[in-house]
Amino acid sequence: MIEVKEKQILIDGKPEIIMCGEIHYFRLDRSDWQDRIDKLKQAGCNAVASYVPWICHEEIEGQVDLTGVTRSELDLPGFIDLCAANDLYFFLRPGPFIMAEMKNEGIPGWLINKYPELLPITWDGEKTKAKTLDYTAPAFLKHVEQWYAEVMAIAAPRLQPNGGNIIAVQLDNEIGMLSWVSNCPDLTDHSLTEFVQWLYDHYQESELVARYPFLQGELSNVFQTIRSPEETYAASLHLDLGYYMRHRFATYVARLRGFAEANHVKDIPFIVNIHGMGAGRGFTFPIGISQLYESYTQAEGYLSGSDIYFGDLNMDCFQDLYLINGMMDAVHRPEQPLTSVEFNCGDGNFGNNYSGRKDPSAADFKARMCIAQGARLVNYYLMAGGRNYRLSQKSNDGNDRIAHTGERHGFAAPISPEGELNYTFPRMARSIQTIRAVADKLAVMKEQKDDVSFAFIPDYYMTESCYPASERTKQIQQNITENRSHAVWENMARAMLLGGYRFGAADIQNNPIDTKTTKVLALPSARYMARSIQEKLVAFLEQGGSILLYGEVPSYDMEGNSCELLANTLGARPKTIHYASQDYALSVYAAGWARDRAEIRVHKAQVFDFTHQVEPLLRVYGKDDICGFECQAGNGKAIVIGTPYVCDIALFTQALGRLGSKARLTHDCKTHGIFMTSTTTETNETFIHLLNLDGFEKETHIYYDGEKLFDGRRLHITAREGMMFPINIDYGEIKVKYATAEIIDRSEQHMTFRLTQPQDIIVLETDRHILPSEAFDIDTKGNTYQLISKQHAKLDDCLIVRFADH
Repeated sequence: MIEVKEKQILIDGKPEIIMCGEIHYFRLDRSDWQDRIDKLKQAGCNAVASYVPWICHEEIEGQVDLTGVTRSELDLPGFIDLCAANDLYFFLRPGPFIMAEMKNEGIPGWLINKYPELLPITWDGEKTKAKTLDYTAPAFLKHVEQWYAEVMAIAAPRLQPNGGNIIAVQLDNEIGMLSWVSNCPDLTDHSLTEFVQWLYDHYQESELVARYPFLQGELSNVFQTIRSPEETYAASLHLDLGYYMRHRFATYVARLRGFAEANHVKDIPFIVNIHGMGAGRGFTFPIGISQLYESYTQAEGYLSGSDIYFGDLNMDCFQDLYLINGMMDAVHRPEQPLTSVEFNCGDGNFGNNYSGRKDPSAADFKARMCIAQGARLVNYYLMAGGRNYRLSQKSNDGNDRIAHTGERHGFAAPISPEGELNYTFPRMARSIQTIRAVADKLAVMKEQKDDVSFAFIPDYYMTESCYPASERTKQIQQNITENRSHAVWENMARAMLLGGYRFGAADIQNNPIDTKTTKVLALPSARYMARSIQEKLVAFLEQGGSILLYGEVPSYDMEGNSCELLANTLGARPKTIHYASQDYALSVYAAGWARDRAEIRVHKAQVFDFTHQVEPLLRVYGKDDICGFECQAGNGKAIVIGTPYVCDIALFTQALGRLGSKARLTHDCKTHGIFMTSTTTETNETFIHLLNLDGFEKETHIYYDGEKLFDGRRLHITAREGMMFPINIDYGEIKVKYATAEIIDRSEQHMTFRLTQPQDIIVLETDRHILPSEAFDIDTKGNTYQLISKQHAKLDDCLIVRFADH
């Protein structure tokens, strides 16, 4: 039995961490399956994932081969059963879209040829540039239902609740991504018929006619007008289309789940994966959250899964991963944990030209951060490479293969197409094994957080489409895009994390902002913000909440109508925005409690007129206009930074402190570059998670509420190293009170640690006798044993503590 509750995945009542690796059975000779499974197990994984490519299994309409009749490597039940024989769970990903560099994104060519009307038309009646189809068109759904019936007939008897090993099924793949990246929303006659009905369901008719007078015309003219909107209503139409697309995607996902359940696949999680990464950064990832959050929150039984493609996790992008995990969690239902279903691993050699070379720490760091933030399933993608065979039906498309990457596929995978392990495999395996060694503890832990939340507004990321001829819509989207991520992530969010703050995100669009759960709100703010959200923020301030606003104080709602509710409560009316130019080096200087800082260059600064007294914090040089200030607002307080101020850790730490939030877990390393958080159980079993993001070694003390941890020792942090220090980890007869080493194995007779220091300390509490060893000195006080290692971690990092028999 599989349950999802309290942000945990329970299998037969036991909370689990699923460490999964993607192996494409259809890209390997059947004789290679066991070898790749052996290497996946060597890495420490306890599950296998794979897409099920429709294009391969039904190359000719009506001739479905899921058992290897035409090609032995297409024996899906044989592969699943082999994984079961190796004591591995299975994560099934049957599409219908699978991407994976497959031709037609995995859709059979015959389906596209048979139903050309499935190819969407988009703005101005043009054909879509993306290889997508109308998801909810009856002809498409009819064939998808048949495809699911075939796959689910194999899956149903192999579900974990039925005694098998399948623990989850993904519904489609990266829904809406192709339309987003091409700015080609699906505007077929079918989808627009549904859209018009959606409008009538969501607006009073009189309101709707005033909003869109053209709806009273002939349906064909209505469709043409929607595809080529006039400027007077383009911004409104953009919002409504976005809301409808969320609804449409959720409807599609529900239909797919219905197809699966009709074929007896149920009582396992259904996963919807979220796309959105770009150029190794997370700035656009929340676009996928915005598109799909209604899909995976519409009912119980769903999980969301991220696509994580950061490459290296370093000082450039570590805050991106932390933020997008927080934003995913912010829109989750209470029971839903984080998962990542495409968790990039390997060396980055996607072009097969030795480019994109990643550090061995890449997969290690990303896994550690995700697990610390509450991820319960991680699927390493792609774990093993393979080959793209030729289709039997030749299309003369240049190679006639199942995919467009050539004969070999998965050049970057830690296990090559030929089965060789590349240089990234050992470090990846070490981190998987470390996580698995304490998975029983991690599976029930929650990240500890300080009294601050990062505000998430899904509509700020509803920018997947924009009518190219609408200047007003482009202006709104440009301003929102400028203020929602880049500078605020790289300055405020990065400073918060480097200053020791552990924080989640708060969906302030769909949820109330409650001072009982949120004391301080770090708010990325654009010139445009919905009236309903401004009303919530005003109420939050009136209740005594505090806001650290970075960006622009809003003057308009999301359709460009004047709305200054928040500005009025702050007593700060936006006056103008100064911009830097080739001839004007716009600079700001600090004032008030922020004074004594160097003047800095900025590219813009929003300045204000005030209706009541504020404390100026930042001013524009030469004009003295105020672009940053602190003020009382209602019964609360606000600090506004209306310019892209740099990542000044002390400034943001002091600002948050003045607003009522203090970082509890800190360090004293002067060079920074350390990410740190902690996870804990209800009984205060804790892990301190630490990453040295830089390529040089560091020394630091770690503090909690100002008190030094680990016996006050100054810790040595190796370059690009990740650590998970245990505190009060209870194994019944043995408790690890604290250690500067990681627990990597244990049994009744021993406990194995990975050392991290020139001289580690391990403090155990037990009534059992610890056997002496040349590897450490022991100081005993009652039932507390303090072990001091005599091994330098760089020379020998494995230390085994053995216990005498009872």
